[in-house]
Amino acid sequence: MAPSGVSSVCVFCGAAAGKDEVFVDAAADLGTRIAKAGMRLVFGGGSKGLMGSVSKAALAAGGHVVGIIPGFLYEQELANEELTELHVVAGMHERKRMMFDMSDAFIALPGGIGTLDETLEMITWRQLGRHRKPVLLVNVQDYWAPFRTVFDSIVSNGFAHSRMDNLFHLADSPQAVLDLLTAQR
Repeated sequence: MAPSGVSSVCVFCGAAAGKDEVFVDAAADLGTRIAKAGMRLVFGGGSKGLMGSVSKAALAAGGHVVGIIPGFLYEQELANEELTELHVVAGMHERKRMMFDMSDAFIALPGGIGTLDETLEMITWRQLGRHRKPVLLVNVQDYWAPFRTVFDSIVSNGFAHSRMDNLFHLADSPQAVLDLLTAQR
């Protein structure tokens, strides 16, 4: 059953698999858990890397999976045409806006610069009061620990208030992410 108030979750993650199979396993675990919780998965639309793992696992578990991919990435990221819905959009800004509009919460798995960009934008929008949706980072093998350190530095150097601690949360596993979603709503 979906956590109260959360029926659709956007997952940001890499189009690459990373160097360790633990990242792929975490993505598949998250996709399965989202589907079994009755939540819709919204993601970047690619079939490679962690994007492929999370979406294929959600589909295999009977989930509703929505991919949103810019036309220029359609071939490069091998768009998954077997999704419940696949939206091809003009560019990255439209992709992020559509992901935002279709989601009640945001989860970031490990990924590259694109994942960082998408995650940071949702955190920024939350800081600016544009939304109150949860932003959760799956801290597989301490992947997001340096990101947390940057935020701590921003606060300790006086560039933000300590309430920035409420803008996002780290979770050590896909199950912990679902537990946090339940606790935040």
